[in-house]
Amino acid sequence: MECLTAHLGRVAYADALRLMRALGKARQRGEVPDLLLTCEHEPVITLGRGARPEHLLLPPEALAARGIGLYEVERGGDVTYHGPGQLLLYPILDLTRLGRDLHAFLRSLERVLTDAAAAFGVAAATRPGLTGVWVGEAKLASIGIHVSRWVTWHGAALNVSTDLDAFAAVVPCGLPGVRPTSLASLTGSAPSLPNVAKACRSPFARHLACRLLPVAPEVLWAAAGAVPQGATG
Repeated sequence: MECLTAHLGRVAYADALRLMRALGKARQRGEVPDLLLTCEHEPVITLGRGARPEHLLLPPEALAARGIGLYEVERGGDVTYHGPGQLLLYPILDLTRLGRDLHAFLRSLERVLTDAAAAFGVAAATRPGLTGVWVGEAKLASIGIHVSRWVTWHGAALNVSTDLDAFAAVVPCGLPGVRPTSLASLTGSAPSLPNVAKACRSPFARHLACRLLPVAPEVLWAAAGAVPQGATG
């Protein structure tokens, strides 16, 4: 099965949300194939369907004063932070061909992330009963997806060179006491996000049983009928 992929660069969260929602609906209608979008965002906090108010540690006005956006979204999970230096992977897939097995899809995403981390010398792993990817007790990557008519959007966030202090505004993923980590803090060097995105492609193709074909971001924006506001490479 073919899957188109594009690295969008740094894009406003509102634009990425519009794009993946539009492409998700188009995938449901069979107008586009499976897709894998990768990008990074300006600082933003998102509240998933399971978010609890006490897990947001700063009021909205304090976040706004710090230039941090705040969005309630349809993905699963609790509260999380996205920002520069963090790679977002947004698979827009029809799970029908994968047996409509949501749990298997989540486990496949985790394997993609652990394989990508290994490419940079980091031995990441999963933890029983928890979603995401860890190095010891520290969380390297989080996952939160939305599924509608067996088509997924939202996805995973891998900390590459993220400002880890920014997570102090939230209880990450609703897990008190859990500290985040990043590839840069673990290895002492910060790979570029495009290189990390490339490192994700081979394991994604392997674990999701697809053949990735690069496509220009402009093609996807056009297919979604959307125009990004200030995306950068």
